[in-house]
Amino acid sequence: MSGIVGHSMDALLGLKAADERRLPLAGLARKHLASYVAGAYLGSDIQIMPEAVYEKDGREVGFGTVPLDKGALARGPVRPFRLTTPEGSLSPRQIHERFYGRAHLVFGWTQADAALRVPWDHLPDYFAAVMDDALDLFGPGQRPLAYALGWVVHVVSDSLIKGMQPGIDLNLVDGRYTPRNRPVQDLYTFHEIGIREFHLNWPAMFADMAQTPVEPLQFHYMRCAARRGALGRLFPDGWQPAQEPTLGVILAENRRYVIHHAQDVLADMELHDTPQGKECRDSLRETVGLTYAEMLMAAEKAGFRHALWQMGEQIAAMFEQITHRCPRLASLPADDGPSWEQIAKQWNP
Repeated sequence: MSGIVGHSMDALLGLKAADERRLPLAGLARKHLASYVAGAYLGSDIQIMPEAVYEKDGREVGFGTVPLDKGALARGPVRPFRLTTPEGSLSPRQIHERFYGRAHLVFGWTQADAALRVPWDHLPDYFAAVMDDALDLFGPGQRPLAYALGWVVHVVSDSLIKGMQPGIDLNLVDGRYTPRNRPVQDLYTFHEIGIREFHLNWPAMFADMAQTPVEPLQFHYMRCAARRGALGRLFPDGWQPAQEPTLGVILAENRRYVIHHAQDVLADMELHDTPQGKECRDSLRETVGLTYAEMLMAAEKAGFRHALWQMGEQIAAMFEQITHRCPRLASLPADDGPSWEQIAKQWNP
């Protein structure tokens, strides 16, 4: 799946699978649910900012690193968005190149930093070291742990859906993760799973996400802080504390803009009534080349539900490996926080 819809659902699927395995980590994720879901999006994607600004009225438009479509450009001339940071003015692409790999670990590094890539079989060690440091260095509360768990969700799910690691069986429309099938994945996830089955109030969930604070732990796990703790010992390379002030501005911008981006996504997810039934936006239908009804049939035929189940199981398996490497996590109360049923009611329309 892609973006804010996909990664939010990944977090819930992973939590559901972790609950079914009775993993202690599920309790703290449920207790700090908004931070957990925020970590699954804001904890990795650092390009959540406008792509451009309209010259006429200064209104922001688009999503960082994604080219504007013809409709946006038809509304008037734009200038590229640039974020003012302690290091000067940076474009979304420059920010992406500098920080994306640091959050995604497995991929997304520039060629100059390729040696910092963390192989898949080293991820549990990396994650467990971060959890140890969250317990030792970042205060007594569990909220940073929940946020870091969300980040784990993102790294795992992105690696699977983008084919960096086997584990997801999916051939939908024209592959696993392509411009044509991403709208199908998002629409199906949003309506068929999110609303029909989980009874989610997506706007409320996105609003809660936007209100979560920047977590100092994120600077640590992205190695944009002073090297210390278990992570510093196990992974001593690539630490750049001088980048901490710039990353702080970026993470604050992500939280400022995420609610605006969420509103754009919610508008894209809207359906309207036609004589033939529910239909999605023309732009999405044109991108995919299918009607909404045909998209649903394609998702069912491709076994997209099974792929979602695989995603949740893979995330829970990673949670389990982290717990084995960080035994203190196993002492957390397994029933700490609201039940799965209460979660559904919390974001239930």
